[in-house]
Amino acid sequence: MNAPHPVAAPIGQTLLAAGLIGGDQLRIALHEQRRAHRPFGRICVELGFVTEAMLRDALSARLGRQAVELAGAVIDPATLALVPEALARRHTALPFAHDETAATLTVAMADPQNLLALDALAAHCGPALRLRPALAAESDIREALDRHYGCRLAIDDILQELETAAPPAGSARHEAAHPLMRLVDALLIEAVKAGASDIHFEPEAGFLRIRYRIDGILHQVRALHAGHGPAMAVRLKVMAGLNIAETRAPQDGRVSLTVAGRPIDFRVATLPTLHGENIVLRILDRQRGIVALDRIGFDPAQHSAVARILARPEGLILVTGPTGSGKTTTLYAMLEHLDDEAINIMTLEDPVEYPMPRIRQTTVGEAMRIDFAGGVRALLRQDPDIILVGEIRDAETAEMAIRAAMTGHRVFATLHTNTAIGVIARLLDLGIRPALLAGNLCGVIAQRLVRRLCPDCRRLAPASLEERHALGLPDGDGEEILLAHPTGCPACGGRGYRGRQAIFEVLPIDDAFDELIAANAAPAELARAARAQGCPALGDDGRRKALDGSTSPDELLRVIGPLAPAQARLV
Repeated sequence: MNAPHPVAAPIGQTLLAAGLIGGDQLRIALHEQRRAHRPFGRICVELGFVTEAMLRDALSARLGRQAVELAGAVIDPATLALVPEALARRHTALPFAHDETAATLTVAMADPQNLLALDALAAHCGPALRLRPALAAESDIREALDRHYGCRLAIDDILQELETAAPPAGSARHEAAHPLMRLVDALLIEAVKAGASDIHFEPEAGFLRIRYRIDGILHQVRALHAGHGPAMAVRLKVMAGLNIAETRAPQDGRVSLTVAGRPIDFRVATLPTLHGENIVLRILDRQRGIVALDRIGFDPAQHSAVARILARPEGLILVTGPTGSGKTTTLYAMLEHLDDEAINIMTLEDPVEYPMPRIRQTTVGEAMRIDFAGGVRALLRQDPDIILVGEIRDAETAEMAIRAAMTGHRVFATLHTNTAIGVIARLLDLGIRPALLAGNLCGVIAQRLVRRLCPDCRRLAPASLEERHALGLPDGDGEEILLAHPTGCPACGGRGYRGRQAIFEVLPIDDAFDELIAANAAPAELARAARAQGCPALGDDGRRKALDGSTSPDELLRVIGPLAPAQARLV
């Protein structure tokens, strides 16, 4: 019979119950704790019984506190400024994330039950800011304190250091204090805070251009000396796990960081160009990735049409539009709406952009040795109810998607066409027979993204004759139509626009439409049938957005061009 265990500290009981330490290790650690009068968890780490990560996760489970990973965190300088360095070091506490809306400050601590430290931090921050202690490994906190405090992250300050070649005092404490490394971190922070979707590092003959894509439009934010380009490229490639010695072939990678307290994924793509490697980072913000279906932007009639499409028990559902038109967001919204414990949803994506719980997501590509067509074959052996095919690119994938729909599955996919009607011609062009397509295509959603006017500075003005013609509106018989235009203010960064919204064309495929498809009807005849069943064209939805003042006529013309005349007066 085993001897009873000595009375252990609460964390000791947690580690023992989790099987992370044994009874002998527990006795040794307790004996050392009585002798040295130091925290039990710290002693277990020093004795090599557990790692700091294991201790952190065990404490997180026992205390019900959030655990944060500091190794891949990029912290906003404004957050660091809320707690002086001396106070942070005294209590081994790192300000991690500041939520201005909720007036909370998340602080990473090795011991979130240290009331003395919490009282000192609360006294400094004042009653207007509520502290949220989070767990982190003590060594990670000390390393992060060295890495962040005393290392300026203001881009202009870092550039001055680079030009003067004078690193800040104490920068030898950690390699991340090097100005170029801090410059990359600062650019990532700035891009995330600006709401950018992409960051472009573009080498030219005499300088390095840096641009952010904000609301679908590229804006140049910096022009750096060309000599900084190679070193920044190496830094980005190291972060993404790419081969730094390979500069003559394209590479793709991915890096996950915590930026200003938010988990952010960056897709990194390099391409050799005349003056060096062009690098583009796609920003995938998990907090903004999944949008509920009722908030995606459908009007009531479109939402009803989408509901009818999704109610079909099997068939192919396609979302179409150019690159960057929000197709993936719409697909994810529909999958999230359908997700249920009783069904099996599986996806093939290139690459997986946003992880979704309970949904089996697979990345396709050369590195994974699986393509879309082969992936559909493999998925059909996994007992799926719903299949998402990231993109139909070729005849084989199109045929496999149709065959999966014929065998009782709901199949979601994207296709590159300009209109919903254009999907049918594109599938026929890929070799799908009209008789096979009819009855297996449930519906098509075509979409574009247009910038939303800033509500703080938009201005209204009577529509000019040119604007009426461009929007397909009648010349007017004395009736005035007001249209909204951008102005620019601090809230929108002077751009006049803030955020984007989708315009849609939703086409449910009914029995009458199936007959036209089977008869290989001309696109014009298909379009007339769509309008007859009350399916407005993409331009009609855009015209409504311009008339309700949410976007401008210039933005609408930029995205979809001049509109056909309105079927009925829209005011």
